[in-house]
Amino acid sequence: MNAPVQGVGKRAALLVATLSAFLAPFMISAVNIAIPVIGGQFGASALVLSWFATAYLLTATMFLVPFGRLGDIYGRKRMFTLGICALSLVFWKLKGEWAGARGEKFDFTGSVMYSLALVSFIYGLSRLPAGWAWGLVAVGVLGAMVFVSWEMRVRHPVMDVSLFRHNTVFAFSNLAALINYSATYAVAFLMSLYLQYIKGFSPETAGLVLVSQPAVMAALSPLAGRLSDRVEPVLVASVGMGFTTLGLFFLIFLGEETSLALIIPNLMVLGLGFALFSSPNTNAVMGSVEKRYLGVAAGTIGTMRTIGQILSMGIAMLIFSVIIGGTQITAETNPDFLRSARVAFIIFTAMCAAGIFASIARGKVRRQPAG
Repeated sequence: MNAPVQGVGKRAALLVATLSAFLAPFMISAVNIAIPVIGGQFGASALVLSWFATAYLLTATMFLVPFGRLGDIYGRKRMFTLGICALSLVFWKLKGEWAGARGEKFDFTGSVMYSLALVSFIYGLSRLPAGWAWGLVAVGVLGAMVFVSWEMRVRHPVMDVSLFRHNTVFAFSNLAALINYSATYAVAFLMSLYLQYIKGFSPETAGLVLVSQPAVMAALSPLAGRLSDRVEPVLVASVGMGFTTLGLFFLIFLGEETSLALIIPNLMVLGLGFALFSSPNTNAVMGSVEKRYLGVAAGTIGTMRTIGQILSMGIAMLIFSVIIGGTQITAETNPDFLRSARVAFIIFTAMCAAGIFASIARGKVRRQPAG
């Protein structure tokens, strides 16, 4: 049954989607806050600490696109009910099923290629600059190329790469999302370490400081989404990327004496940037494809998010590996940690600045009517 949800069903679908969208960031944010305590308990190095967050993201990224495609084939509600406490609402309120690609075969081979390439690349990146790690990174890149080649030839691909080749809005909106999350995700991880190791705050205090960013994002994201329904989404998302770049730039200058009076407003600027970028960018992606590709589009934008988050953590891990090495973050290594964070924020600022141009390059999502 492919009929759209009506009345109460629409509100239930929105509530279910909202609950699910809340749970994953909530869990990973809790992990980020707890990382210094976990590290102290296990005597973990800075490099190992980064894997606490990365392992979750890597698993999520491996399965987002395949399960998005399975949702198109077998039903999106059916795949959704396999998850993240919203399950009771799904059975109670959501009626019917949506499967825009029912009857098509699932590309198991492509899914395996995609997952293996991703694991090889990310694990290799985390072990640089060891010589064998470069080999793993190369295998990951080669695997990604083989995956793309396979997807271009298979009849029912798990990821329709033609969407990237022939749909400029789809391609550049996903690229903008990849850049944005690559440049921003590790901020929470680095700031959690900074607030607890450098400033000496408890996990509770650090969490209260860090919540200033998502609080602003949560408050303004609905407004940004509605704004992108009325104003060109490209413009709103690009302005958001600009605010994010500004917030990252000021984080470059963090030091031992930086006060909360500067840190909290800066995190709020980042929250503003995230809010203005995320909803309009998702609006652009989902509005650029046919209904039969909605599952793949959702899986793709989700994959860009998690791959970006993994790359962000990968950059942080690489910097830790080069500057701090396999040692714990202690009072003696605090200067090395600050130098690592500064290098990371410089790289992230440059990436996000480049992302502004990727956001603008997609062109207008809405076309003016002729005449």
